[in-house]
Amino acid sequence: MPDRETLKTTTMSAAEKHRRYLFPCVTTYYEQPLTLVRGEGLHVWDDAGRKYLDCFGGVLTVSIGHCHPEVTEAIVRQAQTLVHTSTLYANPALSDLAEAIAGVLPGDLKRIFLSNSGTEADETAVLLARVYTGAQEVVVLRYGYSGRSMMAMAASGQAPWKQAGNPVPGFVHAIAPYCYRCPLKLTYPSCEVACAKDVDEVIQTATSGRVAGILAEVIIGSGGFIVPPREYFQIVADSVRRAGGLFIADEVQTGWGRTGRMFGIEHYGVTPDVMTFAKGMANGTPIGCTATTGAIAASLRPLSFSTFGGNPVTSAAALATLRVIQKERLADNARVQGERLHAGLRELQRRYPLIGDVRGLGLMQGLELVKENKVPDPQSVAPAACSSAREACGAMSCASPRL
Repeated sequence: MPDRETLKTTTMSAAEKHRRYLFPCVTTYYEQPLTLVRGEGLHVWDDAGRKYLDCFGGVLTVSIGHCHPEVTEAIVRQAQTLVHTSTLYANPALSDLAEAIAGVLPGDLKRIFLSNSGTEADETAVLLARVYTGAQEVVVLRYGYSGRSMMAMAASGQAPWKQAGNPVPGFVHAIAPYCYRCPLKLTYPSCEVACAKDVDEVIQTATSGRVAGILAEVIIGSGGFIVPPREYFQIVADSVRRAGGLFIADEVQTGWGRTGRMFGIEHYGVTPDVMTFAKGMANGTPIGCTATTGAIAASLRPLSFSTFGGNPVTSAAALATLRVIQKERLADNARVQGERLHAGLRELQRRYPLIGDVRGLGLMQGLELVKENKVPDPQSVAPAACSSAREACGAMSCASPRL
């Protein structure tokens, strides 16, 4: 017979078990956590049977809808055929995905390294830049987020994500292209994109003058969906390349159709030397990807492999996701619907002074909620807004190109 403690724990709810057994740092939204048990298309259901419109998409990850039949079929078919090999062996699911990714990447970015997350993709990109250039210092942006590894925490530009301070040396933080709260107290476009020109100053004063590169989110996601001016990345890429470095575009959140183009950097008229992806690339299965040119990829010596990167099941899911995005022209849909959403949010801004700014590209749209005189007020306003949206069976953030 099971003892009393075992009986007690088996009758606990999922939310109670979450609180009891997971690290306390694994936070949940809402004072009373939401337990999701099923998803279909744009909707999810909780354990009480309530239906919600899911505009958050599992942190911008469920890019073509929950349990999409073509992705589900691809996962099941592959799981019944071959579940795992590692990259020490070739397998059709991995090589077919690699070929498909190379076919949509810009410029000469035709070589890829698959991993399990955006954190790993960014780690690989920084390693690649340091090995290829022989330099160590990497420019990153304030308000940026690169993941939860030791290196990624050092690269991130937000105090709450720095659990161990700056545990890995070699990162210098440039000012963010944050037009609504310009750190230089200037106004775009009369500023002539001074924030981008400051990267050259950072290289000349905060580094040795020779850098491995710059790692930058195309839209600074967890920092508040900060959208750089259209000239920004051309100026920054030129500065970094003059200093011997590579331009690494972090497309972990912006990639795969969400912004109205296949990749967010396509809005900016510049081709990166390295790109990173994750999240929406496989519609919810764990994946990360680092892409670059043949010459840069060749700088990493053999004996680099990934146990789970390129897993056949995940690769099959990612290939099916990419095909749906292409077949249903979801990037175009994100552009059209994003314009409608943006216009509606602007109308709300005119009616409600607490909406200080509306910004985004495609269906990656955000609101900045403020008190008087643009004073940030995330603690009092945002939780109330999210709770109200929950009660209305809605959501606050837009992430899915399928909306």
